[in-house]
Amino acid sequence: MEGLSTIQKIAVFALPILFAITVHEAAHGWSANRLGDTTAKMLGRVTFNPFKHIDPIGTIAVPLVLVILAKLGGTPLFLFGWAKPVPVNWHNLGNPRRDMALVALAGPGANLLMAILWALAIKLGVELLNTLEWIAIPLIYMGVAGILINLVLMVLNLMPILPLDGGRVLNSLLPARLAVLYARMEPFGLLIIVLLLMTGILGKILWPLVDFFMGLLPIPELLLQRLIQFLLM
Repeated sequence: MEGLSTIQKIAVFALPILFAITVHEAAHGWSANRLGDTTAKMLGRVTFNPFKHIDPIGTIAVPLVLVILAKLGGTPLFLFGWAKPVPVNWHNLGNPRRDMALVALAGPGANLLMAILWALAIKLGVELLNTLEWIAIPLIYMGVAGILINLVLMVLNLMPILPLDGGRVLNSLLPARLAVLYARMEPFGLLIIVLLLMTGILGKILWPLVDFFMGLLPIPELLLQRLIQFLLM
């Protein structure tokens, strides 16, 4: 069985990536609004409209370049990107330290929910294979891409590095004095992530956790692993 072409991969990954990033950011805005901060709502960021969350570089250009480079170089595909961060004014939150952690966790939580929904989409695709193959196969491929993207995004964002969501959670849990010192590391967060990626350490941290969560989904893990291998070949 031949792998997908670059254009086919882009078509398969485009919608799952768009949903993953959009819903992730909307979840941050929704939870902040529920906890007392209306900043994101007033700016129109509590929405599933992707154009409100897309960053031209992080959401489109970087993932597209990574797909093309992986195909041209014959290397495993690793997608990385970002959206425009949802603004949160912690002064408006009822319990700022606790609520900032809850707002941060809302994004990864939304990604886990979407991974489950994409797993159900794969099950539906399998059921339709014998009757509506032209719908079933794209649905299965997009379901696999959706699971992969959402679980990677969830696990990556839960890493305790600012400005990632896990860093926000850790900052909320630390004693106030340590939290101030820890917050000073935020300007170096992206550099740390890039260095971890380039050295291969990031993959060694992420993939075991991604595999763990795959095992919790309502779809045979072996089938899912084989589909992922085919999609990334």
